[in-house]
Amino acid sequence: MHSASLPDSIADVEALDDWLSRPSEACVEALRSYPGDLVVLGVAGKMGPTLARMAVRASQAAGVTRRVIGVARFSDPAVRQRLDDWGVETIAADLLERDQLARLPDAPLVVYLAGRKFGSTGRESLTWAMNVWLPGLVGERYRGSRIVALSTGNVYGNVPVTAGGSREIDPPNPIGEYAMSCLGRERMFEHVSDAHGTKVALIRLNYSCELRYGVLVDLALKVWAGQPIDLTMGHFNVLWQADANAMSLAAFAVCGSPAAVVNVTGPEVLSVRDVCEEFGRRFGRQPMFEREAAGDALINNASAALSRFGNPRVPPTVLMRWIADWIRRGGPLLNKPTHFEVRDGRF
Repeated sequence: MHSASLPDSIADVEALDDWLSRPSEACVEALRSYPGDLVVLGVAGKMGPTLARMAVRASQAAGVTRRVIGVARFSDPAVRQRLDDWGVETIAADLLERDQLARLPDAPLVVYLAGRKFGSTGRESLTWAMNVWLPGLVGERYRGSRIVALSTGNVYGNVPVTAGGSREIDPPNPIGEYAMSCLGRERMFEHVSDAHGTKVALIRLNYSCELRYGVLVDLALKVWAGQPIDLTMGHFNVLWQADANAMSLAAFAVCGSPAAVVNVTGPEVLSVRDVCEEFGRRFGRQPMFEREAAGDALINNASAALSRFGNPRVPPTVLMRWIADWIRRGGPLLNKPTHFEVRDGRF
């Protein structure tokens, strides 16, 4: 998809969900190559609903009949209804309850999205239970499946901006308990892969973004509201959420034992100052900055994944245009700041 063929704006949430669930060619090919049912664990989060819908659409495009099953506690009934309407079978379950996990249907394909980040400080034990203990339980339960597990680039820690971003071969250097627990999540899936030959892909994502949340939305809202922008964490990666969904599903093709590590993000290293100045031009408002950019930041290099799965279909320039238009029109927001500017790992 060429950026020139993309619309000037996204009309509403229905259109947004449609765009967020459009599969890529690599996604369709992966779901054609690996038949059988697909379970999405933790489906009710920010990425889960449109990823599950994408799996349905990709399977239809591939000519493959399968059940796509979404599992979560579903504290918001509207999310469950939306998934049901999209053809995703839903099961309400608390994954930390072993009997409920055991009763989930078998499936040869599993996407693991469950996890905990915000609110980690002060409730560290729950964060470790969700991010480390639960992956161990899930890995044992689905040890005969191919598992794509969402992780984060936070496990690398900050790296020099001039280095071009962390690569999969770089050693982890997590900052703070959240990032440590995310590395623990990876280690649990690696253990299951090593012990049982389970084929696993670990998706180190920085950062998924759509029109209702994400780093670009956080920055746009600060410019719109005339709030000061801290430049200390001065650079970042970003990826249109549909592309993050598509690359995660396409990663079934690279699952392995030992577990494969896959960096997923856009190819650009974006400057906070440049992004805010662009939003300022679009809003007709002068951004207010404070402090200076540090020489390091949390940056991924996803060149390996991009060469395998293709470049993002929506570049940051288009995404910024859509976000600015969405905010000007008063489009709904999730009100879930990313806190990407945090440098001490305390979320």
